[in-house]
Amino acid sequence: MNDLPRPPKAETPQTSHPALRPRRRARWLWLVLLLLLGAGGWYGWQQGWFGGGTATTTAPAGPRRGIGAPAIPVTAATATVENLPIMLDALGTVQASNTVTIAPQVSGRITEILFREGQEVKAGDVLVRIDARSYQAALDQAVATRAQRQAQLANAQRDLQRYTQLARSSGTSQQTLDTQRATVAQLEAQLQFDQATIDNAQAQLDDTTIRSPIDGRIGLRLVDVGNFVQSSSTTGIVVVTQLRPVAVTFTLPQQTLPQVMEALQAGPVPVEARLAESAPPRLDGSAPLPNPIGRLVTVDNQVDATTGTIKLKAEFENADLRLWPGAFVNTRIQVATLRDVVVLPLVAVQRGPQGPYAFVVKDDNTVEQRPLTLGTIAGQQAVVLRGMRPGERAVSSGALRLVSGSAVQVAEPVVPVAVPRQVRRRPGGTPGGAPGGGPGGRPGAAQAGGPPGAAPEGGAPAGAATESGAREGAAPARRPAAP
Repeated sequence: MNDLPRPPKAETPQTSHPALRPRRRARWLWLVLLLLLGAGGWYGWQQGWFGGGTATTTAPAGPRRGIGAPAIPVTAATATVENLPIMLDALGTVQASNTVTIAPQVSGRITEILFREGQEVKAGDVLVRIDARSYQAALDQAVATRAQRQAQLANAQRDLQRYTQLARSSGTSQQTLDTQRATVAQLEAQLQFDQATIDNAQAQLDDTTIRSPIDGRIGLRLVDVGNFVQSSSTTGIVVVTQLRPVAVTFTLPQQTLPQVMEALQAGPVPVEARLAESAPPRLDGSAPLPNPIGRLVTVDNQVDATTGTIKLKAEFENADLRLWPGAFVNTRIQVATLRDVVVLPLVAVQRGPQGPYAFVVKDDNTVEQRPLTLGTIAGQQAVVLRGMRPGERAVSSGALRLVSGSAVQVAEPVVPVAVPRQVRRRPGGTPGGAPGGGPGGRPGAAQAGGPPGAAPEGGAPAGAATESGAREGAAPARRPAAP
């Protein structure tokens, strides 16, 4: 049959040459070796073999670091036995002991104002005078009316004596005698009314001179001389405020009420107004004044149901007038004192899933993770009920890289160095522009023959200024310090 010729069959290439198999096996071996080296390096880093471990504090106890691993620098705080005061902090408002609005009790025109704004006054000092002419005239009229009644009463009493004698001899009727007695009684009553009118006129006349009812400080004047004021005015002329002593009211949570009441029953309760924390630095660079100390006066008779707080009132002498009515102050009240308790700073207390713990530094400069049972926390200190003994040290900083058994190197805490305040210098090289050195012409340290390189008061060392001036081609004078 006619068979078509078939194309020649192509040769299929071999999928794997025998010479390529050893190369692939070598690649796989190198890849496995690199993976093993990477896993070993990661494990060594986690265990701190290279000085940068990230082991967690929840790992099981026991030494984890390799031999010769560097010690981790930390700082430590010591547990001590102290008497720990229990303090309660609150925000308070200063209130004046007495505040009086000086308002007129009579109507009239102001003729004199005898005070200055901001003046300290005593009780009884004259402050304002009102035109008293009409009130003086009313008093004189009442006095004259009383004199007239007295003359009429005297005449009626004489007539009564005559009618009494005539009645004994039947010279007049009994009706005439009774009428005269009634006239005398009526005139006596009118005389008492006249006396009351005189007293009222005298009181109104006295009210034209307004006096201070309390010791205090005068505020801003609200009415000037020449204005007509009325007794029904509610604005007043000026306000007098008593600043010595002064009161501070503040609120505490109702849960603290038993402690406060127990402290009040035990004796005077001191209250501190914390002003030094918010006070600006003093111009002379001196330390701020100590905080005012007062005493707790009373506790309100009910708890505010809206906020769940109780209002308290403290009294301060305020001799230096540092507490001003209307100002907000931070108050601190001491309600109790815990005697002979083990105290540890809060910075050394760590928190974990199982509760508070601490890394206790042992004698061989290794740490032990130890659970703690805490009591009262007051400020930056905590009472340790169980877990630490007095004298033991706990890590206060650097605990993130620690586990039980870690080697540590306890360092002293860094104390900030107080930098002296520099004196502002003018472009003349002397403070305040005085020629020849310090204020008032006082020579500086370099001119006074001080040691070489000694720093002048509030400035840079003299040697540095001299070298700087020499480099710039100027005279070796002191350059002005930066303000």
